[in-house]
Amino acid sequence: MTFKIACYGVRPNEKPFFEKLNKYGYDLTLIEDLLTPENGDTFKGHDAVLLRGNCTANYNNIKKMANEGIKYVFTRTVGFNHIDLEAAADYNMKVARVPSYSPNAIAELSLTLAMMLLRSTAYTTARTARKNFKVDAQMFSKEIRNCTVGIIGTGRIGLTEAGLFNGLGAKVLGYDIFQSDAAKEVLEFKELDDLLKESDIVSLHVPYFPGQNDKMVNSEFISKMKDGAILINTARGELQDEEAILAGLESHKLAGFGTDVFANEQTMFFKEFADGDLLPNKTIQLLLDLYPRVLVTPHVGSNTDEALSNMIETSFENFNDILTNGETKNAVELPNK
Repeated sequence: MTFKIACYGVRPNEKPFFEKLNKYGYDLTLIEDLLTPENGDTFKGHDAVLLRGNCTANYNNIKKMANEGIKYVFTRTVGFNHIDLEAAADYNMKVARVPSYSPNAIAELSLTLAMMLLRSTAYTTARTARKNFKVDAQMFSKEIRNCTVGIIGTGRIGLTEAGLFNGLGAKVLGYDIFQSDAAKEVLEFKELDDLLKESDIVSLHVPYFPGQNDKMVNSEFISKMKDGAILINTARGELQDEEAILAGLESHKLAGFGTDVFANEQTMFFKEFADGDLLPNKTIQLLLDLYPRVLVTPHVGSNTDEALSNMIETSFENFNDILTNGETKNAVELPNK
């Protein structure tokens, strides 16, 4: 019998990848919409679901899955906070994730946002698009080789970004509880306060731990940053206090802010708002109003050919492992009941 998987959040450009990489011959239902509380019926008749970030695998949806005989709730993302693990444990669900994928995907986006803000390219091209070709003071900048870049979190992604900036000639600092030998070859480790004080660009690459590092980028954090620094977050929206960042931008303590993430971003991301519509979050609306000093991408850090292939291949391997061996190395530990 063919194993049927309902795959959510599959964009049109992703479908050929799912089909090409389906070496185990799964019966795939490729659903463009994210899983929400309203469309739970779409997984009827399937053996498993495969989610992406911002899908809603809450208690009610997991209960519905169990009633349909579904035993596997897998996600093709590193994070899994969109899955109610308590509910999964209650209904004896198996949960698995993709622990890593191409680090270059997110590192390159971080670098791009930082360089756009440093060189004011969004500002400049917005003016030339309106046929204004005058050069003003905003277009003057430092060269990246004369800047110091601080990387907070020097795992695979942070280390990759550090290597990219290092290759451009920047001085690269790093902060991490674990100081790897590989990272020491491309950056200098500093205490966090010293990194913030010295860095022209600060880029976040730390995991989010609920209840531990919520809003770590707050008013105190920003006050320790170098005047006129650029802040980049392509990690998790829960790490940043948007009101504090807005205040930092309005006071010009921060020169610019680039982000690929927001907390509760599912209320905005992957949706289109009409001109004149206000966003559900007033602070984020005010941040967007500061464009081009604020650059926002809608969680597209992993939206590359390499990262997508890694996510799909690992997800398919997770299913194969669980079906042939009863377990997978990428299983998410559930609460004890």
